[in-house]
Amino acid sequence: MNQANEMTPLRLWIEGARPRTLPAAVVPVLVGGASAVGVGHQTWWRLALALVVSLALQVGVNYANDYSDGVRGTDAVRVGPLRLVGSGLVAPQKVKMAAFACFAVAAVCGLVLAFSTTWWLLAVGLAAIVAAWTYTGGPKPYGYLGLGEIFVFVFFGVVATVGSAYVVSEEITSLMWLASIPVGCLACALLVINNLRDIPTDTDAHKMTLAVRLGDAKTRSFYSLLIFVSSATVVVSAVQRPSAVIGVIGVASSLPALRIVKSGAKGRDLIAVLALTGKAQLVFGVTFGAGLWLGGL
Repeated sequence: MNQANEMTPLRLWIEGARPRTLPAAVVPVLVGGASAVGVGHQTWWRLALALVVSLALQVGVNYANDYSDGVRGTDAVRVGPLRLVGSGLVAPQKVKMAAFACFAVAAVCGLVLAFSTTWWLLAVGLAAIVAAWTYTGGPKPYGYLGLGEIFVFVFFGVVATVGSAYVVSEEITSLMWLASIPVGCLACALLVINNLRDIPTDTDAHKMTLAVRLGDAKTRSFYSLLIFVSSATVVVSAVQRPSAVIGVIGVASSLPALRIVKSGAKGRDLIAVLALTGKAQLVFGVTFGAGLWLGGL
């Protein structure tokens, strides 16, 4: 009996939620909230709801990908972490319903935020849910066309960061837009590592991710570029709020992961890079957020 078969049902669902990806949901809310300090009339309880929306969407898209890839057979041979449907441990319909349940939680919380700010948020929220499902679901999933990084940058970078800042202050500033760029880049870096690891299996499954299209070497260079752009935009942000430069420390915490990527590590060796990138995201979120917060006081 392997380790997966020995897991409790709760542990299975936790693993299926892909906890290593959750920093991508937490960081934009931290940074967005921090960039709203000193702007407009802040209403901070809304930030808590924004965090619930972000986490629910992240877990929802993880379950949705698990379901869609599983029923397509893409996850039949896995190098990375456990997949619920692909492993045969959880019925596909249950995973699909779990994804929809997460989207429902995001929708309800988003509805409260829209009611208390602007109804335009409903359109943004609907677009996010549709994008989350069609990433690997539907007849023509865009994740299979190499467009996944665009989705991540837009929704877990720009939309989540600027949206979090807006629900707090009901204003949007140039700093909020600028702060969303490194957030989006580091969220993309997480996906890039995941897809770099899966190039062989995704190629066999005809899943044309950006990594498959670019190839191994260029995907590693793309990861490095994302780290560089993150650092550069943090420095530019410091022009408006000098203390925001503290965020460079957070970006620098990704250097151990970058070294492993540049070393040519493949397969299971890249699972550690996924964890390191997630940790670097959190460190970045805390340091950059703290810098933005202090600069807005």
